[in-house]
Amino acid sequence: MFTLLEDSGYLPRIAFNLDRCFRCSGACGKQAITMAMGFGCNACGVTGCRIIDSKRERLIAVITNSLVPCNGRFPTIIAIITMFFVTASGAFSSVLSAVILLAVIILGVLMTFLVSKLLSVTVLRGVPSSFTLELPPYRRPQIGKVLVRSIFDRTIFVLIRACVAAAPCGLIIWILANVDAGDRSLLAHASEFLDPFGRFIGLDGVIVLGFILGFPANEIVVPIILMAYLAQGSLTEITDTSELCRILTDNGWDLTTAICMIIFTLFHFPCATTCMTIKKETGSLKWTAVSVIVPLAVGILLCSIVSRIG
Repeated sequence: MFTLLEDSGYLPRIAFNLDRCFRCSGACGKQAITMAMGFGCNACGVTGCRIIDSKRERLIAVITNSLVPCNGRFPTIIAIITMFFVTASGAFSSVLSAVILLAVIILGVLMTFLVSKLLSVTVLRGVPSSFTLELPPYRRPQIGKVLVRSIFDRTIFVLIRACVAAAPCGLIIWILANVDAGDRSLLAHASEFLDPFGRFIGLDGVIVLGFILGFPANEIVVPIILMAYLAQGSLTEITDTSELCRILTDNGWDLTTAICMIIFTLFHFPCATTCMTIKKETGSLKWTAVSVIVPLAVGILLCSIVSRIG
């Protein structure tokens, strides 16, 4: 879809119209495009940052790209909203679910502006660049060109990196779930060790471990949490939301836990594929580390505040 919009001449107009808004946060209007791409996949959004000419503004866009939810995080957020905030059915509940989800998305966008501003006045200090943009005419997209660019330059590029990260991480998850130490699995010991920190941010050790082991892909965070709660040796997925809600509440989840889970799902370290992409695009382990620390710090700070209030 983005390649079609790009080839039709529409994307430069988005960057032009939103440039003033992003300049207020010390960034560039082209970051609007890369941020929107992040809603599909943060790794693709990071790759898209190549369109930003200024190195400083390109780094801001790369570091903040993970502050908006990607496709891997939307299912978790929507499921929690459905289970803990909108329990009834009907048109009103659907509208309410959409409003809450929109509020979560807006929170990610606002945090992108805030963190961009903080970066632009601290470690990435500098004057926002002004760019002269010659708007191309609207044109009919060339389907062959679009397919080649979207499939080979973007999709396969990201999927290969996902496979490289998934294989070793999958092996680690299997070992932790199936190797016992004493009378419990290594997974249970690890979650118990992380439990004090999890309680501090309104979660628990199992949830924190789920995010850590879900480093290869955000989609497997909830299956890992269920695997730990149910003491099973393989990833577990439950499609019935009422059964899923019962399992979570039986393990101590309440409204505060649900809110903190949504926040931490929105703000935590990027997945393995995104981190590999950041390393390749920036050529620096330092900026890759900053890209991991910044969203994680935001998530820990907000969750701890909500936990204290809760």
